[in-house]
Amino acid sequence: MKYPTYLLLVLLTIFSCRDATSPEGGSPTEANGSSAHYLQNRAPLIQKPYLELPLGSIRPRGWLLTQLNSMKTGLTGQLDSIYPEVVGPRNGWLGGDGDGWERGPYWIDGLLPLAYILKDEALQQKALKWVNWTLDNQDTSGYIGPVPFAETPENEPGLQRGARRDWWPKMVMLKILQQYYSATGDERVIDCLTKYFKYQLEELPATPLDHLTLWANRRGGDNLQVVYWLYNITGDEFLLELGDLIYEQTFPWTTIFSNPENYNDPVTPWHYSRLKRYPFDTTEINALTVSKLGGMHCVNFAQGLKQPVIYYQKDQDERYVNAVKKALRDVKKYHGQPQGMYGGDEPLHGTNPVQGIEFCSVAEEMYSLESMLTITGDMAFADQLEKIVYNALPTQATDDFTARQYFQAANQVELSNRLETSFENNHHRGTDFVFGTLTGYPCCTTNMHQSWPKYVQNLYYATPDRGVAALLYAPSSVSLQVADGRQLTIEQETGFPFRETVRFRISLDQPARFPFHLRIPAWTQDAVIRVNDTVWEAEIQDGIAVVDRDWQEGDQLELTLPMTLRSSVWHEFSQTIERGPLVYSLRIRGEEKSKDLGDRYRAFTEIYPVDRWNYGLVASELADLSANIQVVEKEWDGRYPWNLENAPIELHLQGISLPEWELTKGAPYFPGFWGRYTKNDPPREEITLVPYGCTTLRITEFPVYDL
Repeated sequence: MKYPTYLLLVLLTIFSCRDATSPEGGSPTEANGSSAHYLQNRAPLIQKPYLELPLGSIRPRGWLLTQLNSMKTGLTGQLDSIYPEVVGPRNGWLGGDGDGWERGPYWIDGLLPLAYILKDEALQQKALKWVNWTLDNQDTSGYIGPVPFAETPENEPGLQRGARRDWWPKMVMLKILQQYYSATGDERVIDCLTKYFKYQLEELPATPLDHLTLWANRRGGDNLQVVYWLYNITGDEFLLELGDLIYEQTFPWTTIFSNPENYNDPVTPWHYSRLKRYPFDTTEINALTVSKLGGMHCVNFAQGLKQPVIYYQKDQDERYVNAVKKALRDVKKYHGQPQGMYGGDEPLHGTNPVQGIEFCSVAEEMYSLESMLTITGDMAFADQLEKIVYNALPTQATDDFTARQYFQAANQVELSNRLETSFENNHHRGTDFVFGTLTGYPCCTTNMHQSWPKYVQNLYYATPDRGVAALLYAPSSVSLQVADGRQLTIEQETGFPFRETVRFRISLDQPARFPFHLRIPAWTQDAVIRVNDTVWEAEIQDGIAVVDRDWQEGDQLELTLPMTLRSSVWHEFSQTIERGPLVYSLRIRGEEKSKDLGDRYRAFTEIYPVDRWNYGLVASELADLSANIQVVEKEWDGRYPWNLENAPIELHLQGISLPEWELTKGAPYFPGFWGRYTKNDPPREEITLVPYGCTTLRITEFPVYDL
C-alpha cells in the first residue's frame, strides 16, 4: 500500500492522534489543555517527553546527504548483488532454502529507513520484497519468518540455515515492520504484529526466548520495545502481559548493571555462555558486573543497554534508569576508549587503545541511546550518542561505503593481517582490522547500515506541548505539525560538529505560538541563543533550553555552542585532546595495499603508515591547552568532511619523538612506564591533530612526559 508523499504526513498524524487519544488507552501528555499531535504512550506506560516523527519527515542536507547517498550507491543499496549468497533470493526471509537467520533482516533494518528518508523508489522496492514476503506468508498460528525445515539441512559454508524458529531474528524484522508502518501507515503491519504477539504469548512459556540460542534472551529488549509500540496503537491489554513475560525471560540486565563493581577482581575472564538458561542462576547473576573482563558479549551489551529503560516505561522505578547510567560509567572505566565506545572484540576486552571495537556495537549502542533518549529525556544519552556518531562512526567504513572494518581502535597505525590484538584473530586469519566486505565476521557487513539513517530519524522530535525539539545537530530539514495543527518546516544550516554555530530557518503556513526545545550539550559553557539577531534569555534545565514564543514565516534562530579545548585521561594515564563533541587524533597518512587470501574473507585492503606516528605529549604543554594548542579552522564549504583531505579543522601543538615506541606485530602497544623523560631532552616538534572521524590511521591516546 503506497501513499502520495504530500499525503503521508497527514495520514500518519491522523493515525497517531486517533490511536493516542482513544478512550481505551488514555490520552497523551497534555499541555495547555491540548493533546500532542504524534503517538504518545498509553497508560499505564510512562508519558514520553519526546515523540518520534513519521519516517521520512526528516531529511539530510549537505555532507549528511552525501553520506546517505554514498550508502545508496555502496554496500547498503547494493548488498544483494555484492553478497547474493546470503541476502539474495535463496534467503529464508524471501521464502528460499538458504540463510534464514539474522543477516537478511539486519540489512533491511538499515536499507528500509534509508530508502524512505531518500524517497528512493528503487531502494524502497528492494526493501518491500522482504516486508511483503513476511506479511503475505504469516502462518495461521501467527508465526512469521523463514519456514522451518522438516529435516535439518546439510551445512553450507557461509550460510546460517538452522534455528529458523529462533526468536532472535524475528526481533529484527519487528523493528523493520515498525519503521515500515511509520513510513506508510500500512495497516497490514498492525494485523500481522497483533497475530504474532498472540503467538508469542502462547508459545513463550514452553519455548522461552533462549529455547534455541542465547541471542534472543540477551536481546529481548528489542522485542519488548515493539510490543509497547503496538500497545500504544491498539490498546490491547494482552500486550502488557506479553511485555512482562518477555522481560522475565530476558537476561537480567538491570541486576547485572546494578551489581557492585568487582574492585578486587576486575580482569578474570568470564564467558557469557556459562550462565544457565532461563530461569537464571541467581548466584552467578549476582556475581557478574560490567567490570568483569570478557564477561559480556560486546554487541549484547550494546543492545541490552536499553532493555531496563524500555521496561521502565511500565514499571516506572528509577532503578532501571540508574542501572543503565551505572553501566555506562562502568564500561567507560573498565573498557572505555575516547571516541565514546569500548574495547569489545566479541567479549568486553579492557581499556588498551589497541583493542578492537566491533562495528555492530557502534550501530547497536547508537540505537539503544536513541531509544532511551525519547523515553527519559536525559540529555546525557544525547551527549554520548553525539560523541559516538561524530567520532567512532565515520571512520569504520570507507567514504564510498563499499568496505568496512570489523574492528577499529583508538590507536591503530597499521591495518594488516599480521595484527594479533584481537580476541577473534585466530578465527579470521588476521582480517579483523583491514578494510573489506566480508573480513572478520560478516554480521557487520549487514548490521552497519542502520547507523546513519536512524541518526537522521532522531535529529528532531515532536513534544507533548505541541512543539518541536532539536536535540542533535547536523545539516538537515524537518516537516511536522505544531501548535493547533500548523505546518512547520525547519531548515538547519550548520558546520557542526566542526563549527560552533547552528542556524534554524522557520517556515510556517500560518503564524503560531509553540515551544522550540534545544539541547545544550554538557561539554559547552555560555551557550547563546539568538532569535532574529536578538539574544534570547532562556533558562537551561537538565540540558534543555526552551524558546517559547510566537513564530512566523522567515524567523531565524541561531544557537552558538562555544567549544573549548580539554584533555582526558585514559589507559595507563595516557591523554587525549578533545574540543566540543570531537576527539582529536594524530594526522597519519597511509599507503594502501590490496591482498586476497583466496578464502571466504575475499579481497581486502591493508594500510601502512607513511608518516611518523610515535609521538608523546609534554605535560607542561597540557597544563594550559588554550595557550599551547593552535586551533586552525580550514576553508570548508560543507562538503563531505570525514577524511584527511577534507578535514575542516586541525590542532597544532608540540610533541616529542619516541623512537623507542615501536610496533609489535603491527600494533602500537605503549612503550612502557613513562613519567620523567630521563634521556637527553628530545627536541619538540610540531604535530597536527585532526578529528578522529577523519582518520584511518591514528594515535588518539598519547603517552605524556614531564620534561
